[in-house]
Amino acid sequence: MAGSASVLEDGSTLSRLDRTLFKLETFFALLSGLAIFGLMLLAVVSVGGRNLLGQPVPGYVDWIEQAMPLIAFMGVAYTQRLGGHIRMDILVGQLKGRALWLAEFTTAFFMLLLMILLVWGTWAHFERSFDFAAPLWSRDSSMDIALPIWPAKLLAPVAFSVLCLRLVLQLVAYGRAIVLGLEAPVAVPLIESAAEQAAREAEAMQGAD
Repeated sequence: MAGSASVLEDGSTLSRLDRTLFKLETFFALLSGLAIFGLMLLAVVSVGGRNLLGQPVPGYVDWIEQAMPLIAFMGVAYTQRLGGHIRMDILVGQLKGRALWLAEFTTAFFMLLLMILLVWGTWAHFERSFDFAAPLWSRDSSMDIALPIWPAKLLAPVAFSVLCLRLVLQLVAYGRAIVLGLEAPVAVPLIESAAEQAAREAEAMQGAD
């Protein structure tokens, strides 16, 4: 399962790259949140239009389909950076030191391989939809109001490419921790115990006061 994690920072090149990439990941996560908020407003307008005017928003389902990649994919790298993805901690939580970093390195490595394949596959899917010579640069469109589908298809390889960059950074950080025997490497999520999480939240509350 997912746990609470913190990410350490310092003045190293690795940490600076981590913070720079995190800005991009945060922007993508913001876009995902705005898409969810936009769909909520669209639903209110559509239901209100149907009930009050007898006319819902044209192409309501088409707009939902366009927004789904924003919601589903744009926050994956942000969540990976914070250690928020679902994972099994029964075994990994018992490991310490180099054994822990080796386990994390292995899982991140296989994740990277999978994501590279997904980038390749989703980009090919986008290319089949995009055509400069076609109207609106699109070979296909949505069913109702004929929205071009290629922008939605482009979001998947873009989001997965950012996740690949995040995984490469984490592999470097885990590899460095293995070689140097570090207890708390930078640029990777460090899982906190319940007591550590409570202490950090209490410190944050005191700072807010």
